[in-house]
Amino acid sequence: MTTQDEKTIHTPEPPSLRVHVEKGQANKIDFEFTGPFRLGRDKSCEIHFSDPEVSRAHAEFWFLEDQWWVYDLQSANGTFLDGTKIERAPLTGKNRIMLGIDGPILDVIIEGVTEAEQTQTSSKTVTQYIQRYFSNTGEHEIGEHTLMLRRAYGRLQKKQKKKYYIIIVVIGCLFVASGTYAIFKHMESRKQKQLAENIFYTMKSLELEFAGFLKAARLSRDAHTLTQLEKYRARRKHMEENYEQFIDTLDIYGKNTSEEERIILRIARTFGECEINMPSGFSEEVQSYIEKWKSTDRLETAIGRAIRYGYIEKITETLLEHDLAPQFIYLALQESDFDVYACGPKTRYGVAKGPWQFIPATAINYGLRTGPLVNVRRPDPRDERHHIGKSTLAAARYIRDIYDTEAQASGLLVIASYNWGERRVIELIRNLPENPKQRNFWRLLAEYRDKIPQETYDYVFYIISAAVIAENPRLFGFEFDNPLAYLDEKLKGEP
Repeated sequence: MTTQDEKTIHTPEPPSLRVHVEKGQANKIDFEFTGPFRLGRDKSCEIHFSDPEVSRAHAEFWFLEDQWWVYDLQSANGTFLDGTKIERAPLTGKNRIMLGIDGPILDVIIEGVTEAEQTQTSSKTVTQYIQRYFSNTGEHEIGEHTLMLRRAYGRLQKKQKKKYYIIIVVIGCLFVASGTYAIFKHMESRKQKQLAENIFYTMKSLELEFAGFLKAARLSRDAHTLTQLEKYRARRKHMEENYEQFIDTLDIYGKNTSEEERIILRIARTFGECEINMPSGFSEEVQSYIEKWKSTDRLETAIGRAIRYGYIEKITETLLEHDLAPQFIYLALQESDFDVYACGPKTRYGVAKGPWQFIPATAINYGLRTGPLVNVRRPDPRDERHHIGKSTLAAARYIRDIYDTEAQASGLLVIASYNWGERRVIELIRNLPENPKQRNFWRLLAEYRDKIPQETYDYVFYIISAAVIAENPRLFGFEFDNPLAYLDEKLKGEP
């Protein structure tokens, strides 16, 4: 998403952008811009197309932080940069933009900048952005947007500066000296939960602020940029660990909370939902789906298959590379039971195939090649949807894209979107307040339970309950071990 703060950043004398319409019905063929502009079917767009493949407001271009960027405007058929579907991406010296899979094609060239120079600038921009956030540079040396992100990371936001300053001081005291626990001991339970909730949503806001730049950094091959990315991940992990210690120390869950309930709360948090706001009856509902899993050997059989064929590490490593919780692996379990040759029923969208059950259009959007049996409900060795590595990479990119849009970093909204179709869910959540505190799965259920299909509701709760069981299978009466336990052992072995 393009935020208003991003669009108010001004950089003097941007290089002009030349646009040539190679394919498509536009108001003219050649354009040149030095400021922001839009593409679309709406007549207000600077480049106006009449092609049905193009949305009314399809994409826009902005010059931010010494760099030209292209943004997709939630178009129906997607925006592709050099063959890759994007939400936003930096431009190099020469670029090929496609609107939809078979829509207009544009050649976009930055005047006076070679492709090599522009690629270097793009990499440098991401590095500098992260460096500014982590460095000790004085406020007078940085821009307004960078300052805003630094304050977000420190839990200091303009509208709540005083409140988040108190949070940082309190947490700092708590972990610097155990003696300061006495400060919290006499706090009322309601105030403790409010403080924990504020910390949680500050972390979520930070994640959303950095989403676009983290995506650009993941795509970068620059060693320094990748180092900065790892520093960000380490600091974010440190914040998460401090939050968990804060929860445990204050006993936010309550002394009478069972181990089963604690796992349910932790998994909800893992999927991006604040356990402090958990609605009444949620734990009981998860427990009911755990009982459904107990009535069949499907869960144990599927996990056994994934372990036997080495899928666990392949999938979780790809998810982690895209800054996604490894528990999203259970989405593939719900889709296919980890059967790479799984084929769904024939629908008006085509036949879904592979462990992640991609329909043909989504598969193509995320770089997968479909085979000659694309319209037949049979496995096809030439269809990349059946390839565990390639399909998992496409799935991670797809999940991440949903995660970073209107879902506001809510993993459970992402899961619902994956099943029901992200555009259907987005139509509903756009009616909710635009912040992670109000835009979450709990609120969606409260507002639109009557509109959400039972299949989607079951889908979400089967995945949550599978993730809960897998944290400690024997506690829940299953005879297998946590398939993700190797991640904890791996972390212990790291210096």
